[in-house]
Amino acid sequence: MSRTRNLAPSYIPHNKSGRGRLQWYDAIGNRHEKLLPGPFNSPESLAAKARLELELVTSPLGAPINPKTLTVVEVMAAYLDHAECHYRDPDGNPSEELRHLKTALRYVRVLYGSLPVIEFGPLALKAVRQKFVDLKWSRKTVNARVERVRRMFEWGVAEELIPVSVSQALKTVKGLRQGRTTARETEPIKPVPDAVVDATLPHVNRHVAGLIEFQRLTGSRPGEACRVRRCDIDTTGNTWLYKPKRHKTAWKGKTRTIPIGPKAQTLLREFFTSEPTDYLFSPARAVEEFRAKRSANRKTPKYPSEATRKHARRAGAKLIRPPAARYNRLAYLTAITRGCDRAFPPVDELARREKESAAKWWARLASEQRVAVKEWRRGHHWHPNQLRHNYATRARKLFGLEGAQAVLGHAKINTTELYAEKTND
Repeated sequence: MSRTRNLAPSYIPHNKSGRGRLQWYDAIGNRHEKLLPGPFNSPESLAAKARLELELVTSPLGAPINPKTLTVVEVMAAYLDHAECHYRDPDGNPSEELRHLKTALRYVRVLYGSLPVIEFGPLALKAVRQKFVDLKWSRKTVNARVERVRRMFEWGVAEELIPVSVSQALKTVKGLRQGRTTARETEPIKPVPDAVVDATLPHVNRHVAGLIEFQRLTGSRPGEACRVRRCDIDTTGNTWLYKPKRHKTAWKGKTRTIPIGPKAQTLLREFFTSEPTDYLFSPARAVEEFRAKRSANRKTPKYPSEATRKHARRAGAKLIRPPAARYNRLAYLTAITRGCDRAFPPVDELARREKESAAKWWARLASEQRVAVKEWRRGHHWHPNQLRHNYATRARKLFGLEGAQAVLGHAKINTTELYAEKTND
């Protein structure tokens, strides 16, 4: 059981020898004690005390470690405590890397959690990798998450929890190569046809449609488009300059400037509010607009009895999370996915809408039919990052590869080649 209070190390004399000793409690409440060299309060004893206190502050477990008895799950717990603090954005929110780490380490804990850490070798790492392959993860995803597992052991070496030989042995496990593994391959990201995007726009709300058009006109990343605010845009020149405070390469100390031309300026003016710090594309305002439109189109008057019943239902219902001030990456993707479902419904979907609910329709499908529906959706769905590929392809056609690199903000031209498709023209 963990202690309810965190006591600082106590420096007290040892009665029999007259030497100084340090007593402290580790992270899980276990008491530790170490006898220091030299008499109590002597310079030698105080220097040893200062060194030990610094080691305890930097130690992830707050206690001397015996690698022979330390288990994988104990290293994992200490590493996740470190990751919780390290992988944070400037606002203090957990980053996506933390979520990926927890996903990868979950299966390490299930398979080898109780194993002594010094016994975790290349064969164990290969077994974890095979588990990832069995989960139908793509080859690139498997390699990335195996690297995250390896990174945990490298961190353990740096914290003197694990012998360096363990980390060196794990480095001999190479990544899966294309064509030499059963892990599935992913299709390269391609531009989405403009006709498909145009067909999706009528089936999303005004703010999501604005996000889509803003990306098409500027080539910004989905996260950059979701965070656009009037206070972050320099509107003094003919071409506006949007400088997001948070972007993909901000942790490297790089700046990001997105030029906004006349068409995008006209688009953004439709979303300006009286408050410059408001996010221009907001789920909260989208819900307000939807409710106002629904009330305006109401054909029957609002009777007092109806208002009383609604108030009673809302008071007894569970609290529902209110809409956020801005879209995030997943909410934006979900809105586009639902728009694609409405824009390109299969025949079975049309029949389902008329006869039964979505849950019942999905439940009655056989497994082969469910696979067919998923394959159909994969063929008709698109995601926001494809719009950046659209913009890059147009920019390369008009201004060349270096021009596309400039407007996309890439440091290396080979990165631009991944986004900008070659055209026969």
